[in-house]
Amino acid sequence: MKSGFVSLVGRPNVGKSTLLNNLIGKKIAITSNKPQTTRNIIQGIYNDADSQIVFVDTPGIHKPKHKLGNYLNRQAYYSIDDVDIIVFLVDGSEKLGKGDLYIIDRFKKSDKPVILVINKIDKIKKENILLKISEYKDLYPFKEIIPLSALKKDNLQVLIAVLKKYLQDDVRYFEENTYTNYQIEFLISEIVREKVFNLTDEEVPHSVTCVVEQMKKEKNNYSINVAIIVDRDALKKIIIGKQGKMIKKIGIEARVDLEELLGNKVYLELYVKTIKNWRDKEKYLQELGFKDFLE
Repeated sequence: MKSGFVSLVGRPNVGKSTLLNNLIGKKIAITSNKPQTTRNIIQGIYNDADSQIVFVDTPGIHKPKHKLGNYLNRQAYYSIDDVDIIVFLVDGSEKLGKGDLYIIDRFKKSDKPVILVINKIDKIKKENILLKISEYKDLYPFKEIIPLSALKKDNLQVLIAVLKKYLQDDVRYFEENTYTNYQIEFLISEIVREKVFNLTDEEVPHSVTCVVEQMKKEKNNYSINVAIIVDRDALKKIIIGKQGKMIKKIGIEARVDLEELLGNKVYLELYVKTIKNWRDKEKYLQELGFKDFLE
């Protein structure tokens, strides 16, 4: 029996959340084509007969523009320092950038083994995979380099097999049937936030968060109220949509995922609340759950 903590680190939008979900086999981290979707250190627990791997999905490391951005970076840096193994994800379909080099430089301050994962190989020609490996291999003494597609689930078991070689602990930190450390309310709020991002596309930026304000379990159903928090009224109008059509669509799509998550019928009520400049106000960051890494 081997176990350990593994951090998934990389720039925004390289596929960390998709990789986590497909490794665990359950949707515990939301995905979007918008960068910086993940805002919390989300733990997903992989279990098999001889191992337990606690994956830590982190916010993408980026140049912060507000207090929330600083908070996200602190979370990511913390996960580098406080795990057993680091998995560094890069987008194989994109050019090596300054952001990648910045993160690699941060590894030099750590003594943890770093495994490079070149993701999204389904988007590039096979002959270019070797070129991409060559591009990265001399930048840092990576323990292993693994090309894979998190979306297509290609080579995921190769990654698991490699990680097992570096596990040092011999205890289970969680029960075998546990797949995440997060409370169900957090997962619910994240599912709603995902639908807001995906359905509003580029119209709504990362000034949106969601909070479960009420959740009641009855016989065979749940009654859930979720507040969608924005920082200006113009965004509120977009999310509600003409004659309420957008918020209704968000609710319909969210309810499908919630019923799968909870295994029961869900009555979901959504409403939008404006809190101006909430991302720069420590009071609201604390109230909305961004506590541990605030200064």
